[in-house]
Amino acid sequence: MLKALLVATAATVLAAPASVSLQTRQDTDNHTEHEHNTTAAWDEGAVSLYPIHESCNVTQRAQIAAGLNETILLAEHAKEHVLRWGNSSDLYQKYFGDLPPYEVMGAFDIIVHGDKGNVLFRCDDPDDNCHQDGWAGHWRGENATGETVICPLSYESRRWLVQMCGLGYTVAESPTNTFWASDLLHRLYHMPAIGYGYIEHWVETYEDALTFAENGTTTNTHDSDVLQYFALDAYAMDIAAPGEGCSGGSMEGHEEESDSPSTTSASATASQAPSQTSSAAAECHTYSDGNVHCDAEDEDSEASATTTQAASQTSSAAAECHTHSDGTEHCS
Repeated sequence: MLKALLVATAATVLAAPASVSLQTRQDTDNHTEHEHNTTAAWDEGAVSLYPIHESCNVTQRAQIAAGLNETILLAEHAKEHVLRWGNSSDLYQKYFGDLPPYEVMGAFDIIVHGDKGNVLFRCDDPDDNCHQDGWAGHWRGENATGETVICPLSYESRRWLVQMCGLGYTVAESPTNTFWASDLLHRLYHMPAIGYGYIEHWVETYEDALTFAENGTTTNTHDSDVLQYFALDAYAMDIAAPGEGCSGGSMEGHEEESDSPSTTSASATASQAPSQTSSAAAECHTYSDGNVHCDAEDEDSEASATTTQAASQTSSAAAECHTHSDGTEHCS
């Protein structure tokens, strides 16, 4: 019996370390799990909604927010069109030729999925530009590169995507900023957090966009206006009026069309010198380097408040003008 007791005691002693070891391992595992659970997520701090400044009242905020939602809708469909067809669809070929689709998809995807924390839409007009005739908004340029002001004219003149292809609208003959969606798309591309200074303006008219595509011009895939034309045309053709759209003009012989009366108003202002923008029936905006760009009739002003000389040149204009980085003033 003594022998049995000694054996039992020895077994108990030998088993004890195993029990202690197991408990120690469990404590270690629990501690590691706790540390893992407190590690910050890789995308912590991401901003998924475009910020709207407190200077915007309830009505202004509601319209800007709805417009931004439609901008995302417009960009998302444009990207999906390219994902489905690559660079082979007639619409893609029309605006980008045989160029690879990656830049086009990326330019739209950043609008939808890019971080939105470094842009701001405001309504208080700190640079005092909204009083100028025809100014529906402006990028603040060097005063605040991540900020855009939306002026009262925007709330009076912009349309919604549900109106696409109605009220006489065509992609070819109507201003690219007819809709909140395309207007805000343009404004977002101006801000470095979205456009990175890479998405810029090179074409001046619808006809230019088609001609550049035919010539294989590589800037079309990151040209703000071309991206707007494509997004609007794709939405019209695929969503608003499936299979029909409302492109306007003609893909064949658009060179002859560019001289026709129906497109004169869109192309004439593009060729005017800066001194002529003061009387143009356009909306104008200015870049931070002093260049002024005006878009057809009620297109957007992207005016930089730091360019007081350029601003004074357009102060009497029923126009929105902006200026390219090479000093060229654009009013269309």
